[in-house]
Amino acid sequence: MPASEPGPSVPRAYRWTQSFLGLIVRMFFRRVHVTGLENIPSRGGGIIVAWHPNALVDPGLIITEFPRQVAFGARHALFDVPLLGSVMRAVGAVPIYRAIDKAQTGTEARRNANTQSLDALAERVASGSFAALFPEGVSHDEPHLMELKTGAARLYYRARARQRSGEPAPVVLPVGLHYDDKQMFRSNALVVFHPPLPLPPDLDVTPPDGEDPAEARDRARRLTGEIERALEEVVYATESWDLHDLMHRVRTLLRAERAYRVGVDPGRTGIRERVLGFARVWKTYRAHRETDPERVEALRQLVQAYDTDLTALALTDRDLNQSPKAASLGLTLMLVLQVVLVYLLLPPILIVGYLVNLPAAVLVVLLARRMAALKKDEASLKLMFGVIAFPLTWLLAGGLAAWVHVELRAVFPSLPGGAVMTGMIFALVGAVGGALSVRYLRITREVTRAFRVRLTRRRRAETIERLRRERAALHDALAEFTGGVDLPGEVKSDGRVAGDLA
Repeated sequence: MPASEPGPSVPRAYRWTQSFLGLIVRMFFRRVHVTGLENIPSRGGGIIVAWHPNALVDPGLIITEFPRQVAFGARHALFDVPLLGSVMRAVGAVPIYRAIDKAQTGTEARRNANTQSLDALAERVASGSFAALFPEGVSHDEPHLMELKTGAARLYYRARARQRSGEPAPVVLPVGLHYDDKQMFRSNALVVFHPPLPLPPDLDVTPPDGEDPAEARDRARRLTGEIERALEEVVYATESWDLHDLMHRVRTLLRAERAYRVGVDPGRTGIRERVLGFARVWKTYRAHRETDPERVEALRQLVQAYDTDLTALALTDRDLNQSPKAASLGLTLMLVLQVVLVYLLLPPILIVGYLVNLPAAVLVVLLARRMAALKKDEASLKLMFGVIAFPLTWLLAGGLAAWVHVELRAVFPSLPGGAVMTGMIFALVGAVGGALSVRYLRITREVTRAFRVRLTRRRRAETIERLRRERAALHDALAEFTGGVDLPGEVKSDGRVAGDLA
């Protein structure tokens, strides 16, 4: 961070709640990557703005990874959820009343309640703290932003109007939230803190006393437009999932072809590289879609045809880099061992895992459905309730197993001792079996695909060679297309891309 005076001290209760949320986040995600912390000013307040693709997980990530205290404006109904409401109050969240929720008996009452909430957040920002809002106002599953509300812009000007003399003006800090698979247990997440939004002179102002309401609304709408443009840049918004997936195909084919040409295997792509590679493709597309639409459409159709063929063969771009000849004896033995492990050894552990975790899973699902005000909230509530219910279930299962062991030994004295060890093993198998159960289908698909790849290489070598030639031609055409575009990161000698997103 920039060397400057520190912001307001963080209350102990906030730190405790932050640690609790961090435990939940790190239980769900394999790893949370964070970049751009140097862009967060250590003095003065600000407003964090982000898109909202993953319900309650989004604020959880920001709270746990932001180094300063941050208060959220959150949908009022969430404060009524047991445990969640207590957590939200502990982190200083304030309720936001939406018209679609019908929280108040009238429009005027709702507006008055929201005015009080914005004033409370504005006071915190003016005093040097941070507030966070999701300007879309709703969580969603689209690859682009929903229509932004003006709440964040109105909050910014309310904070500036309350700003202390001599204090720096608050900043608007865009945050990019990225997920490998936002619904998948033990996937990865990336939080990118981008530089504060540079405001044009006509928006970088403190509202005068007695300002005309029409002028204030117009300025808020214009600032909302600036926030929208910034968020589109940090989330790499696309018009559709088809285009989004096609951009990822471009990213993977470029990486695989670069690696193939130098004869190296750069390994799997981490979430940092995946997002950075996607950003390069996205920026290239945006730079040319208006100026050269015919060329963009021609390349899009070629990539689509390549993608269709590769998908039909159940292959990845990386698979094309390997020889289409039959697998070696070592690889064949490795595949056989994988089959034995996945289809013979794991099922007994999975059965125990299902039996141990099923009651807790049913309870968590029922609680989440009952407490969720919106369908979108269910996944986040399942995560919050599950972090308590499942460990208790494993402990209970271990204690029950130890008790059964003691009772059986009383009947069969020849049975070896070690009731405590039996309980620990049973609890461990319950935990491991439960974790494996949510990933077992993915594991079986990967093993099955490995065999299919071997068979495909043996029977369709000519098709694979054709796809290699198509990939090489696409690589050259796309590489030429990026000329003159200012792209983030840099291409390494082994085909990977590396660098900063913020």
